[in-house]
Amino acid sequence: MIWCNSVVSYNYCKFQWLLLCCFLFLAHGENIKRSDFPDEFLFGVGTSAYQIEGAYLEDGKSLNNWDVFSLSPGTIRNGDNGFIADDHYHQYLKDIELIQSLGVDTYRFSISWSRILPRGRFGDVNPDGIMFYNKILDELVSRGIKPFVTIYHFDFPQELQDRYGSWLSPLMQEDYVHYADTCFKNFGDRVKYWTTMNEPNLFTQMAYQNGRYPPARCSQPFGDCPAGNSDTEPIVVMHNMLLAHGKAVNLYRRDYQHEQGGSVGIVLDCLMYEPLTDNELDQEAARRGLAFSIGWALDPLTFGDYPSEMRQYIGNQLPQFTSAERKFMRNSIDFIGVNHYSTTYAKDCLYSDCSISANRATKGFLDTTSERDGVQIGELTGISSLRVVPRGIGEVVEYLKERYDNKPMFITENGYSEPQTEGQDQDAIQDFKRIEFHQMYLSSLAQAIRDGANVKGYFVWTLMDDFEWIIGYRIKFGLYYIDRQTLARVPKMSAKWYQDFLKNNTQTPVIRLSSELVHNKADS
Repeated sequence: MIWCNSVVSYNYCKFQWLLLCCFLFLAHGENIKRSDFPDEFLFGVGTSAYQIEGAYLEDGKSLNNWDVFSLSPGTIRNGDNGFIADDHYHQYLKDIELIQSLGVDTYRFSISWSRILPRGRFGDVNPDGIMFYNKILDELVSRGIKPFVTIYHFDFPQELQDRYGSWLSPLMQEDYVHYADTCFKNFGDRVKYWTTMNEPNLFTQMAYQNGRYPPARCSQPFGDCPAGNSDTEPIVVMHNMLLAHGKAVNLYRRDYQHEQGGSVGIVLDCLMYEPLTDNELDQEAARRGLAFSIGWALDPLTFGDYPSEMRQYIGNQLPQFTSAERKFMRNSIDFIGVNHYSTTYAKDCLYSDCSISANRATKGFLDTTSERDGVQIGELTGISSLRVVPRGIGEVVEYLKERYDNKPMFITENGYSEPQTEGQDQDAIQDFKRIEFHQMYLSSLAQAIRDGANVKGYFVWTLMDDFEWIIGYRIKFGLYYIDRQTLARVPKMSAKWYQDFLKNNTQTPVIRLSSELVHNKADS
């Protein structure tokens, strides 16, 4: 690591900095500019409530599923939890100032279910919770920043789990609609972009197939949980979540949309699948992978039923929608939220040998790998399953364009975490790789838009390093570094790069920023 410790070393360090920055910019950087995107295109940053807020029992908030889950030994790396997180609950004004300083058009955040409805529909609305989000919304609107609000981002009142098993029960649909109605009623006058849920396809896999998210249900060969059925429960849970979405959107369109003028979408984990070989079986496996992950949610919300690919292999285990349900489920999204990080290879398991966990109907009879002929699909990140594959964002957008008649899309999450190394906390500030990542992915996205993809916005994940679920605080995606001892927000190079990008000033952003940092360290 290059670092300047004294004024004496300043010139030498500056020379090293500039060499390194020039190399990164010329060898790997993309000359992508804000002006490469449509004028009305929205750029933003994203967070979620449990990952940044903290204040887990303050001002009437109840315990939620993640609060309880993190108290169980061994569930979260290093015993981390979200009890304090980034202390956004107390420092939201400071964080909104950071957001404004970046120059973004919009800010994506989520509302904590247990903060505004501590007991769900079995208790009263918490006025302190309502007031907290009203203050955030008022601040954003007063600063010209468009709120982009996720209603449910993995966290819900623990009471709903204890009473009836949360998403395994149809009763959760009623609770969710009551919650969504509370949000529309209290916040909808200022929110023009709603997403009902974040990544229900990933949540069902992690919580009910692999057992790694609460309520940690699974069965062999996916995991060794006290209870659960990895082959059936994810299907039931997704069905309840999709119906909850459809009912909430139906409510919004009937009672709120005309007056409030907002739009509603859903956010999905959109991993791109490419065939492992040119063999037609692997090509078909890649198509199944997309249908079993993205189509699982979007087909019912667009066409009123599950993908034919899923019906073919899962059969009667896949629930049926009633004719009334099909009516309100069909076209129940105004836009698609795309969380995209990486691309993987897909291998057929119908006619090839695969692991027992891959060779299953609920997995689409396919296996995934990041290696082909001894070559990795992309550079390693802090999460081993996520590789840097810039072409993937263009490919997944093209898939969505073709399958869903080019419905409006927002890239609601795209971000990079550094591979874990010693001294990472210092290295994280000098995040050349994050800058390179966003430059390359944005370049691929811009080409997809030029090719006709109806993409309306792009959100960097994330504003600041946060609680990354079961990985805790070790993995860092933020534009701002969080000192875990003081909770100070420290801008990384990527924050300055994004700021410059949004000013359409990205010809030499890395070089200039590095020089500024050298001055700062040399003068300290």
